[in-house]
Amino acid sequence: MMTVIRTIEALEAIYDEPGETSLVKEVNWITPEYRALIEASPFVALATCGPEGLDCSPRGDKAGFVRVHDERTLMLPDRHGNNRVDSLRNVVREPRVGLLFLIPGSGTTLRVNGTAVVSTAPELLGSFVVENKAPRSVLVITVEAVYFQCARAIVRSDLWNPELRVDPRTLPTPGKILATLSENRVGGENYDREWPGRAARTMW
Repeated sequence: MMTVIRTIEALEAIYDEPGETSLVKEVNWITPEYRALIEASPFVALATCGPEGLDCSPRGDKAGFVRVHDERTLMLPDRHGNNRVDSLRNVVREPRVGLLFLIPGSGTTLRVNGTAVVSTAPELLGSFVVENKAPRSVLVITVEAVYFQCARAIVRSDLWNPELRVDPRTLPTPGKILATLSENRVGGENYDREWPGRAARTMW
């Protein structure tokens, strides 16, 4: 029979008190050290919530693509994607967001919690132009909490070890997944074969 924790008191009873280092690292502004981590990161996971539930979306670009506007504000351009806009739908209705920054080769990750709005201000979009293409919107994030995460998860997973990279040929391809789920209406080998060229044309 599975034992389920249903109260905060029961949860806290099985864990030690957090140490000072776990608490002092959290602040409500972007310190110079935290700014350095953000500007070194080419990848962030964006978590949002809304009426339909939770969403966690990968966002990636050249290192520093999440702009530090000031010590309380981040700006995240929304580059070309699948147009589901799950994250943006959520933010429009429920502004709370969470971000997890990863830095290749580093065990340190950075967590940011705050609130966001979706901006389409022309001058802001223009400031994020890449290859003559502007994003259609930018998330403007007000920071409420920022803190680094220790390296245990990265160390345990050995995430950056090139010898442990998974051979993509051992995994189901996007085309295969789409074909299976759609009963071969979409996807398949043609999808996989054409994707690199399509992605190159629509990267930004």
